[in-house]
Amino acid sequence: MDALQEKPNVSRSVEEKVAAIVADQAGMEVAEVTRDRAFVADLPIDSLDIVEIMMSIEEEFDITIPDEDVESMKTVGDAVDYVIGQGG
Repeated sequence: MDALQEKPNVSRSVEEKVAAIVADQAGMEVAEVTRDRAFVADLPIDSLDIVEIMMSIEEEFDITIPDEDVESMKTVGDAVDYVIGQGG
């Protein structure tokens, strides 16, 4: 059983918070930010926005995301899964 099935309320809460952070940075509605949206290809953000999004995620969930992990996150879902994997 994966983490999303084990803790559906936790994962939903993480997903909602990450989506809100991304939407705020991208100037979009939260409903437009889905797990499958790629940061650069699908959202109106650039590399500086990604840095700011990751800093906001670190602050929101009290975690540290190393640069190499940031580089591996291509979609909103990648970021959600990362936070959940960190105990977020």
